[in-house]
Amino acid sequence: MFFLYNLLVAFAGFALKIIAVFSPKMKLFVDGRRNVFSEISAKIKPSDKTIWFHAASLGEYEQGLPVIEKIKERFPNHKIVLTFFSPSGFEVRKNNAVADVTVYLPLDSKSNAAKFIELVHPDLVFFIKYEYWPNYLNALKKANIKTYLISGIFRENQMFFKWYGGFYRKALDAFNHFFVQNSKSKELLLKLGKANVTISGDTRFDRVAAILEKDNALGFISEFKKEKLAVVVGSSWPKDENLLVNYINSTNHDLKFIIAPHNIKGEQIQQLKNSIYKKTVLFSEKEGKDLSEFDVFIIDTIGILAKIYSYADIAYVGGGFGNPGVHNILEPATFGVPIVIGPNYSHFAEATALVNIEGCISISNQSQLDEAFDNLIQNEDEREEKGHICSTFVQMNKNATEIILKQIPQYGDV
Repeated sequence: MFFLYNLLVAFAGFALKIIAVFSPKMKLFVDGRRNVFSEISAKIKPSDKTIWFHAASLGEYEQGLPVIEKIKERFPNHKIVLTFFSPSGFEVRKNNAVADVTVYLPLDSKSNAAKFIELVHPDLVFFIKYEYWPNYLNALKKANIKTYLISGIFRENQMFFKWYGGFYRKALDAFNHFFVQNSKSKELLLKLGKANVTISGDTRFDRVAAILEKDNALGFISEFKKEKLAVVVGSSWPKDENLLVNYINSTNHDLKFIIAPHNIKGEQIQQLKNSIYKKTVLFSEKEGKDLSEFDVFIIDTIGILAKIYSYADIAYVGGGFGNPGVHNILEPATFGVPIVIGPNYSHFAEATALVNIEGCISISNQSQLDEAFDNLIQNEDEREEKGHICSTFVQMNKNATEIILKQIPQYGDV
């Protein structure tokens, strides 16, 4: 089976180069990996001490950030190497301030894994949440490098728990310790004979809780909102926007809407703007305008959504009409904002929990969205109660980073 896996990786590397000719995103995926080894060689000397973190994409990076920052403090003389698998993570965070070297992870071939680990020669390695690359893990085990999984999630449908997943199960031997989010994940690992497991929870709670300590002020949002109620829509997709635009166009409530779409390409943004009948302004067009005169503010940029949530009285988080489902609901939750989402959230423990304890409302159609918004707009007590549930939920689930750090070697031990 491992032979077939390696054959598939080789085929994928060839096929992706062809697909890249027709797909801009895949072109980033392929082109971004061309000079990884030369870039590492230029930035890491054989005498350097390093620690390697791997994140599949942007969400995993944000999830691992609290641990990366604390490890950087604990090991000030080590260089932090950060790898991404997908362009949606690398292209957004390639200029981050926390890592000394940020690159794409080369495809999981034996030769790539051996060369990467030889050049990076990490003292510690952290995989964030998932992505278990057998060749990399086997190479790490062979080199006897301490390797950890943080904020891990395991499910019964993963290959580890299938009759044909023997080589995947063997790859897990590379991990010195598993820090998992829930008891189900621990139970599944115990069935595989893995006793080196700690339920630490999800480090994303630490990241979003820390947002409260930052300066979240945005003058242009204050100017737009004034004293009115504001609905902030984050990471919306077209299926979300169809319902939201219908509500915006028909509601008689005196309130403001801020929409930060998942896709900020010019054509899609213009289509969204044109579909809204009320006075609408784009972030890219805001200069020189009296923003208080507008009803809808479309944010056609990235990197400020978390701060915008601090101005929300109600939040709608998109993605819940797609696959795998809803985007990050913890950012509005930490600000004590009631949240509305689409129906696809079952793969996300925090969303499931917040729906169950009624801090978050799941809707499936236009009438349900209309009802949820109308109720929250008209009922201040309801808004405050659900918002309090959300903020309390974040505060009660933080400190995963502290649990992890207690079992990670100290500075003098590596």
